This record gives sequence, C-alpha cells and structure tokens, in this order.
Amino acid sequence: MTADTRADDLLSRIPTGVLVGGEWRDAAAGARIGVEDPATGKVLVEVADGDAADMAAALDAAAAAQPAWAATSPRSRAEILRRAFDEVIRRADEIAWLISSEMGKPLTEAAGEVRYGAEFLRWFSEETPRISGTWRRSPEGTSRLLTMKAPVGPTLMITPWNFPLAMATRKVAPAVAAGCTMVLKPSELTPLTSLLFADLMQDAGLPPGVLNVVTTSRAGDATMPLLRDPRLRKITFTGSTAVGKVLLSAASEQVLRTSMELGGNAPLLVFEDADLDTAVQGALDAKMRNVGQACTAANRMLVHESVADEFSRRLSSAMASLVVGPGTAAGIQVGPLIDARAVAKAERLLDHAVSDGGEVLTGGHALPGDGHFFEPTVVRAPGDAGFVQEEIFGPIAPVGTFTDNDEAIRLANSSPYGLASYVFSRDLSRVLDVVERLEFGMVGVNQGVISNAAAPFGGVKQSGLGREGGVEGIEEYLDTKYVGIAP
Repeated sequence: MTADTRADDLLSRIPTGVLVGGEWRDAAAGARIGVEDPATGKVLVEVADGDAADMAAALDAAAAAQPAWAATSPRSRAEILRRAFDEVIRRADEIAWLISSEMGKPLTEAAGEVRYGAEFLRWFSEETPRISGTWRRSPEGTSRLLTMKAPVGPTLMITPWNFPLAMATRKVAPAVAAGCTMVLKPSELTPLTSLLFADLMQDAGLPPGVLNVVTTSRAGDATMPLLRDPRLRKITFTGSTAVGKVLLSAASEQVLRTSMELGGNAPLLVFEDADLDTAVQGALDAKMRNVGQACTAANRMLVHESVADEFSRRLSSAMASLVVGPGTAAGIQVGPLIDARAVAKAERLLDHAVSDGGEVLTGGHALPGDGHFFEPTVVRAPGDAGFVQEEIFGPIAPVGTFTDNDEAIRLANSSPYGLASYVFSRDLSRVLDVVERLEFGMVGVNQGVISNAAAPFGGVKQSGLGREGGVEGIEEYLDTKYVGIAP
C-alpha cells in the first residue's frame, strides 16, 4: 500500500458529520466545510458545517446524559480514559499524519503532540479516583463539616487549530474524570483530529451523549445561544484574548463557570552568565515549536547587552539551517503557517519591525509556490518596540537587549499578557529573584518547552483564567458542596 493509498484510507475512515447523542449525522442544514492542507492549499475532505440548531441538539443530548454520567463510578470513568490513552498510543502514527496534514506541523512534532495529548488521558485517568472531600468538626464543636465534590455539569468546549489533539484531550479528559458532559466545537481549520478523537472516545466506552461534537464555520452564531441556556454550566475556551473577552461577557448572563486560555507574549530572558548553547537551543524550542504558532512561543528575546551580538549570531545561524517544507515530508523541521492570513500577518509585523529600527539578520520573506510558508526569521529590534507588543504567531524571533535585572523584568512585564516566560541563567539566586518578579503563570528555567500534563497550564492578566493539567485541572470541572451535620 502506497503512502497516498494509506492517506486516502485514513481520511475515508474519519467521521465527517456532527456527533449528537452518540450518533454521527449530517448538519441540520446540510452544509459542508472544506478542510485544507496548508502545505498545498488543497482540500483534504469536507466536514459538516453545523449551526445553532446542531448546537442546541448537542446541548440537549449533553443535558439528558448528565445525571446518569455524574452517577457513574470514578473507576468506570478512569478506565474509559485509560482505554482511550492506549488507543491513541496504538494509533499514534496515523494521528500524527492527520495532524500534520490538516495543521502543517512536521511529522516529528505531530508525533510529539500525540504523546503530549495522550498524557492528559492517562493523567486524568489516574486523578479520577482521587476526587475527594473533607470531614472535620466546626471550631465551636457544634457541628460536623462535610465537603464533597460534584461535577459542574454540561460544558461547552471551544478549541483552537494549532494543537488539534492536545487541546481536545486537555479539556475532554478532566471533564470525563469529573463526570461532566460536553459539547465540543473544534476549529473549522483543523477539525479532523478532533472528529477522529471523538470517535475513538466512543470506542473506548464513553456513553452516548457524554461527548457531542459540532463543527461549524459560524462559531459565534452557533455557540452564543448556548451561553444563554440555563442548562449549560461551564465554558472553556482556548484562543485569542479578543474572542475570550466576548465569551466572558456573554457567559456573565448565566454566571457560567469559565476557563480561558488566551493570548500570550512570552519573553525569553538571556542573562550574561547563561550557557549560550543552552540558551540558543531553548530559544529555538520556544520560538519554533509549531512554526511559532503557539501561545507559549517566545515572542521577545531579551538578551543582556554583553552577549546579545553572539546570541544573535548563533540564533541566526541555527534558524537559517532549518529545513522548510510540507510537514508530512521526511526531514522537514519547519512546516507551513496555517493560512494566507497568517503569512500576511508575519509580513506586516516584519515591516513594522523594520520601520521601528529593526534589522533583519536572517529570513524575512514568504516563500513562493503552493502553501503558506514563511522563512525562519531573526530581527534585531528594541525590547520595547511596538510590534513586539502583539502576539506574532509565526517564525519571527525579535532580539532586544537589556542592561540589568531590573530592566529585564520591566521589559518582560510590560505586556498585558502573562502566560509563559523563559529565563536562562546559571546563577540560582538571580533565577529565584527573577522568577518571583515575573508576572506570568508559567516560567521555564534553562529550557524552552515547559508544557506537561502533570503541570498546571495557564496565565495571568489578559492571558486568561483557570488552569489545565496538573492536580489543578480537574478542579475546573468540579463544584464544592458543603454539608453541615448536627452532632
């Protein structure tokens, strides 16, 4: 069987409808969306283009399934998640190919996402039976105080295009563990992985109606009515801060529980005592993961002035050596951006950098031909340049300078975002001081990749609310109930 035949076989096995109450069906209006390969611009397959009627039906199914699902034993829910983990690992190669095909990232990175995404299934399968409450006497001795945990209830999940498996598992796994039913709306740009994952969850034993999936190209029109429905109890969203603010405002009408993982503008601080080999590799990891299309991507390289020239030279050399091409091809290190708009944004930001006094050291151009490719780029620019206040979401690495710790912290904290940050130094005292003063939800020390299913992922300021992963992740889907018992 040739590679093309294997690809056609996999695409033919992916459900392309909406999943409501355990059944795959066409969208109510019969509309379809074409899913493109960003490396070629060609349509891979068409999927259902759902609307508000499909979303309403999905919430109907979730609300109907909620009481029985909440009553299932923790062990039963844990075993479903564990079976799903085993199946994702068994099918890792084909899931990685699918991610690479619809999103563009190189196969090696896509395989890494499969492992990362699967870990949420395993982690929360282990957390499920650990849900617990407390029992104690009141300080006055007049009552017994019992606290218990209960599932929040039906949850709307809106996931982005850049990590189509991991963003789904990071939300679905803790909801399953807690006993919540779900309506999942994946990005219309990369829905195929989520559809395959939902089908896999059903095969793992998830009861009908617990996980419902609606793909749509009209997200606002389709989802906003759900936020006004009193049966919905939570919304979790990963995406831009602008959209997150709209959803938070709409969620206030029903006082919904919210989890928001929003934009980022991560600084990467390189101090004069840093190991430059480690710092350059960390910068590559933090900048070029997913072609820079990650909310944790290093957006601002802030380097001590004494080592900035050498760091820039080494980083430019490393970036220039990266192999660009279709993610599914062998040996590729940098895939395409997601669409033509992303390429246009990269060009616009680079134009702003140059007009702000920046100097392009390597790269700087969109690549001709099919697909949405942009050269890995390094630009020297002031640390407070205007263009670096915007999330880049592309393969552009701005390098600015600072003179001392205080200036480094000031520049790092100058952004309204506060998701991820990175620090490179061999001085432990400095590291501890800097980490305590950084206004970010996550800090990587001498490493450029910090995401882990066992760690709480999330930010502060305009980067969002709540945490995903870690022991904190399941709490986002649980309410605390207090019971006072007379002696």
